[in-house]
Amino acid sequence: MKNIISLVVLMTSMIYSQTTPTKSLLELRQLSAVSVQQSAFSIEDQVSSIKNQIPGIQNPLNEKKNPGLAILYSMLLPGMGELYANDYSSGKYFTIADGVLWGVFAGFDIYAKNQEDNYKSFAQSNAGAGINGKDAAYFANIGIYSSVDAYNTEKELNRNFEGTYNPSTHYWNWKSDAHRKEYRNIWTSSESAYNNVRFVVGALVLNRVISAINAVRLVSAYNKNLTQEMSWNVSMGVVNHPNLPPSLTFNFVKTF
Repeated sequence: MKNIISLVVLMTSMIYSQTTPTKSLLELRQLSAVSVQQSAFSIEDQVSSIKNQIPGIQNPLNEKKNPGLAILYSMLLPGMGELYANDYSSGKYFTIADGVLWGVFAGFDIYAKNQEDNYKSFAQSNAGAGINGKDAAYFANIGIYSSVDAYNTEKELNRNFEGTYNPSTHYWNWKSDAHRKEYRNIWTSSESAYNNVRFVVGALVLNRVISAINAVRLVSAYNKNLTQEMSWNVSMGVVNHPNLPPSLTFNFVKTF
């Protein structure tokens, strides 16, 4: 700030010398020449000091992108890595795909859970099955066998005694084969929906991986194009006029 004030005072004194009516033109030229000679080096020092005090003048405004951040952004939300690389033209498709996949995920998940509730209620009402504390294998088996006795008989014939159910805890007995088949259809639709959820999860992961690879490629291209850094250059000069006092000029140049 002191350097800037010194510059203002110096320039004000020179302007004042140009507007003093009592001085002759020759006197003005002599006074200005002396003033310029005495202060030229001082002004250059002041300008250099000001440049050093303002980092933005010398430091480049553009910085290279970090591939690691691009990967992180794409993993959080596909397309954001491309946006970070200043090229969202391709990244938007990854973002759209992610939104669609999440919608499909929610749809399949809701449908699968609803069908699961339906087949459990159906088995409880039409086969007397106990649904609490049962594993997935139990609900699969009651759709294949008409009753727990039929299931245990087959296991015993195959000498798989450990695979039999305790009728007191894992009982079921379908009213008719038609009820069993209807249950099987509901159970199958629920399991198919859950399988589709797994495929959607895989697609979500794959979409993120592809977006991350694309983002790294775009970041590499962006960094490669930064062959020149943008900076500010400040220059100062003295202009001599034939019939007027010398004047100072300041040039601010932005280069790429």
